[in-house]
Amino acid sequence: MPGLERQSAESPPRYSVIIPVYNRPDEVDELLSSLVDQTFKDFEVLILEDGSLTRCDEIVDSYRDRLQLKYFFKPNSGPGPSRNFGFEHARGDYFVVFDSDCMLPPSYFQTVEDSLRANSWDAWGGPDRAHEQFTPAQQAMAYTMSSFLTTGGIRGKSVAVGSFQPRSFNMGLSRRAFELTGGFRFSHFAEDIELSIRMRQAGLKVGLIPEAFVFHKRRATFPQFFKQVSNFGRGRVQVGRAHRGEVKITHWFPALFFLALLALLPAALISMALFKLGVILFAIYLAAIMTDAYWQTRNIEVAVLSVPSALVQMVGYGTGFLKEMLATRAKTRGTNTRRTG
Repeated sequence: MPGLERQSAESPPRYSVIIPVYNRPDEVDELLSSLVDQTFKDFEVLILEDGSLTRCDEIVDSYRDRLQLKYFFKPNSGPGPSRNFGFEHARGDYFVVFDSDCMLPPSYFQTVEDSLRANSWDAWGGPDRAHEQFTPAQQAMAYTMSSFLTTGGIRGKSVAVGSFQPRSFNMGLSRRAFELTGGFRFSHFAEDIELSIRMRQAGLKVGLIPEAFVFHKRRATFPQFFKQVSNFGRGRVQVGRAHRGEVKITHWFPALFFLALLALLPAALISMALFKLGVILFAIYLAAIMTDAYWQTRNIEVAVLSVPSALVQMVGYGTGFLKEMLATRAKTRGTNTRRTG
């Protein structure tokens, strides 16, 4: 069963907002509330309930008098196919994708509209920030996920046309871009990066709109955050399998960080001087993160929590990357063995 649609508006909107959700009704409530407050209101909202056990349909119903809403319940397939499902049922000229754990500033759509009229983007993305209502841990995660000192430094941020890779927590594409690419190919893990690569290969005009930011809540606990960033590391390797040359030396940095951390103990057995040097280098790196976090947030608690957040992020991404890389090598060896056997 493809899903149950509720309510459709008469005239086609300028934008169609696509939101896949899985067991997160409270987050949907916050996101819809921020959509109500938009100064530019020519958009519809499609909620794709991806086989949730805890549904958000009652939350959605409470906003029907304030937003153009469509609600679909569908079998679980992952965020990539769910977004494609939304694209196929959307009526707007442009499709805008958000994660369910985001909130928007009131000027978001007006900012996008102004940039589209000035630049004629085929697709775009924007950055994420921490909201003052987020917990200190969530603000620390938001900082490390956007910092040039961590894996945030390898997230596409270039303003140069063609080099920016929009991320699915805050990205938009034209109907034409969807028709040319077919939307997302991956169901999970780096599905946005893979689509961004194909949009670039298709010659589409893709850019960053720095002022079109969202407040991205991230995961509530460090173990959940670890799982998320580990999947990011796995996803980068999967992108490399699909598109040769898309795993670069910068993407190895978290894995090398993790291996260097592991090497501290045997270093102590080999040479205490070498061990002390390693500890000093790690201490300098983490101190730089804490200092920059305080400079960015002016919050000492967030700055202190940025240290474990950075460690979780680097180790999580690095271990996910290495596991997927080893799995890829094993699969390749197995394929070669069968061919020569």
